[in-house]
Amino acid sequence: MSKEPESRRAIRNARRILIKAGTSVVANDDGRPSLTRLGAICEQIAEIHRQGIEVIMVSSGATGMGKRLMRKHGRMKMTMAEVASFGDNLHQLGAEGIDAHTQRARFLSSDESKRKFFDQVVNSNERPHTFHDSKKTYDSACAAAGQFEMMNLYNALFSQMEESAAQVLLTEGDFRDEEHLNHLHYSIERLLSAGIIPIINENDAVSANRGYTEGDLFSDNDSLAAICARSFACDLLILLTDVEGVFDRPPSESGAKLLPFYSQTQSVGIGEKSKHGRGGMDSKISAAQSAVEPGSRCRACMVLSGVDLDAIRSVTTEEYDPAVGPRGTLFATPGSELEKQALKEIKDSESTAAQSVSDGAHQMATAARDQARKLQTLPHSERKAILYAVADALEAEKEGLLVANKIDLDNAERDGTELQLVRRLKLTDAKLATLSSGIRQIADQPDPLGVVKAKRELADGLILSQITVPIGVLMIIFESRPDSMPQISALALASGNGLLLKGGKEAAHSNEAIHKVIGDAIEKGSGGKITRDVIALVTSRGQVADMLKLDDVVDLVIPRGSNALVSYIKANTRIPVLGHADGVCHVYVDKSAKDSALASKLVVDAKTDYPSACNAMETLLLHKDTLQANANGNIAMSVLMSLRAAGVKCLGGPKAMQAGLCDVAAKEMKFEYGDLRCLVEIVENMDEAIDWIHKYGSGHTESIVCAEDSDAGEEFLQR
Repeated sequence: MSKEPESRRAIRNARRILIKAGTSVVANDDGRPSLTRLGAICEQIAEIHRQGIEVIMVSSGATGMGKRLMRKHGRMKMTMAEVASFGDNLHQLGAEGIDAHTQRARFLSSDESKRKFFDQVVNSNERPHTFHDSKKTYDSACAAAGQFEMMNLYNALFSQMEESAAQVLLTEGDFRDEEHLNHLHYSIERLLSAGIIPIINENDAVSANRGYTEGDLFSDNDSLAAICARSFACDLLILLTDVEGVFDRPPSESGAKLLPFYSQTQSVGIGEKSKHGRGGMDSKISAAQSAVEPGSRCRACMVLSGVDLDAIRSVTTEEYDPAVGPRGTLFATPGSELEKQALKEIKDSESTAAQSVSDGAHQMATAARDQARKLQTLPHSERKAILYAVADALEAEKEGLLVANKIDLDNAERDGTELQLVRRLKLTDAKLATLSSGIRQIADQPDPLGVVKAKRELADGLILSQITVPIGVLMIIFESRPDSMPQISALALASGNGLLLKGGKEAAHSNEAIHKVIGDAIEKGSGGKITRDVIALVTSRGQVADMLKLDDVVDLVIPRGSNALVSYIKANTRIPVLGHADGVCHVYVDKSAKDSALASKLVVDAKTDYPSACNAMETLLLHKDTLQANANGNIAMSVLMSLRAAGVKCLGGPKAMQAGLCDVAAKEMKFEYGDLRCLVEIVENMDEAIDWIHKYGSGHTESIVCAEDSDAGEEFLQR
């Protein structure tokens, strides 16, 4: 962005700034201080301080530093025999904030020993009563030990820049007690007026690092920073963390986007907390919102990456780097001019992004068309080789595909996705093997291109021929079935068509992994003649909307999914659409059916083989005569008992309920269940069965169970 947004330019005018450095910033993964990041933070603070900006700092990290010190002294107090008893586990000493004596108690595997050694460590009149309380008391001792080391480190760094700092330790009581709060205000103002940088931290040696309880003013250093920013009239609060800012989902997830501005009504996915701190992104969002709440003099908060060694400088100095663009996530007071400006900028950027998506969609479709034209010129043998390469790749890469699919399944469980969608979503070794086998079968079919279907001589020497050719570029939209992608891709490759594929968001990781495997196989199998662009994966709703407008590039849209999806596609494009809506499929058991075992087997298989498939049975129609017993038993009762034994819940239509075949009535006569439920109804004859199907069916798949020598089967098919 060549020009800095006005909302970001405005916060550069801040004259009093509070900077909070979290544990994930000041410490490395092993708990040791990160001198690189701390040095950069102190250097940037010194720079803006010399520009006349008042700076207050809230720093974490003391407890972590204290644990290292306590571990060190714990080891020094151990006897040689005790060291030998730890053996290879010596490195675990203090790993959870427990000293040598307590670790010794752990290896003795005695709860009583744990209590005894904690009592030796914590010399107080009132002993902790639980292991959890003991650990918190130990952490308090670590905080006390670490404060001295942390301030020594800050003093050494700031002194190199000719800056001075002072330590201020606070507890919740200091904000609740009016006299304490007045003294605190006076101290902070005097330090700032003297050009000294206050470094604030919670006094964990007193508060026992107790964490959040209802009614606490602050539960971690994020919320401490927020209350300090409000109490000390800071213009800007900067929260430094280990990621670039607030994302719309956990940053580790594919497709996560950084939010330049966070509105008060937004909600985002939160990832894991840092290893060492008490906070996390959730606490930072809460702290930022608290800092800029209406009535607060703190009008803005920035969440920035402390790993970025120029993060503070990027939002506080006069210099703006257009090559990098705005950094971090901005929070502003609701209803303020700053918030209004930020919201306007977001709206403007979305319009620009929409245009960018539109251009990208056109490029994607054009690339698929260009590669499809190359594909259709290849001989059948080379297209066959590509299909075999895809089949082989699905088997060779199945472990990675199943790992990606597991992420989608876990997300579906977390989000409470409907069971029928989860069943469609799941990939297995057997499914992948079936897919590979099916693709090889497609490859072994005769060449579908160039087949003369008909010829007609229009005049002497003028012959009109109907010959099979590719359609062009197909846009196929499917919901939560990642196994659809290899099937569709194989048919397109065999017939020389380009593809634009859009899968459901529930299968995002699976689709991405499968698309990569197929793309690699296409390039390998074609010897580089065809690129992966022949099959493009559409990943956003914006791209779908834009591609539905590309009637100059896309030749056919095939939506595979719900009625709502198909209706939306038909209403929003001029491109020809080939799609069915519902999959309300019927099985009619005719009066001529005599073999109850065979009829039961057919009906159960039609429902249970793949209940979420669009061609699974949703309605069972029973001829009234099947309720009567014959030489082979009662057909209707045999079928219903078999369905229930297979776990199918049978819901009754009006006549079925009247006859007592079902206990629960169906709410709708036309419904695609997609799970182990079905509608059961009685019909007078085949005419009524066919009328029912025409009225309530979706024209997808209809079946009849009848005797082999009966004319009913042929009549049913014709009607």
